Amino acid sequence: MGLQHSYALIAPFYDAALAAATRGARRQSLGALPQPPSDVLLLGIGTGLDIPHLPRQHRYTGLDLTPAMLARACRRSDGLDFAPVRGDARRLPFADAAFDAVVLHLILAVVPEPRLCLQETARVLRPGGTALIFDKFLQPGQRAPLRRLLSPLASRLATHLDVVFETVHESEPALQLESDRPALAAGWFRLIRLRRR
Repeated sequence: MGLQHSYALIAPFYDAALAAATRGARRQSLGALPQPPSDVLLLGIGTGLDIPHLPRQHRYTGLDLTPAMLARACRRSDGLDFAPVRGDARRLPFADAAFDAVVLHLILAVVPEPRLCLQETARVLRPGGTALIFDKFLQPGQRAPLRRLLSPLASRLATHLDVVFETVHESEPALQLESDRPALAAGWFRLIRLRRR
């Protein structure tokens, strides 16, 4: 089952499963967006659960692989300068240095090649730009045998359970770590802020 098909199937249930559980962490992450009006990419926007927490002054582009998810995000976007784009987070259809900030909420543990996703994030960020990450990651060297055992099954449905952020990050030295804080589930979910050199 492909990722696009999986998410088309779960789109109707996605909000109910994630909205309440992730609301506080999303607000914290998005609080680090720039204050002046900026160009912001919402990478893997899903059904638009970030939209209620977005400052209104920015110009937003919401990218997702799945039309069903994008359609739900569009219905939430009233009052925003918002452009939906269907595309692959591993091959972004944008010019170099097109954005001041990129929001990666629950996407690095979803895409099959998170390193490519982070490399593309660096490519489309302007120097000094910010990448805001909220996702679940194993710590370096963490054994987590159950998560690793279940990850192949989970990845066929929607997500990976065994992504190590530090391993992904080492492939993109242009993104400097500024902040890394635990968010949910005893630190399994983390709030990470990166700055484009």
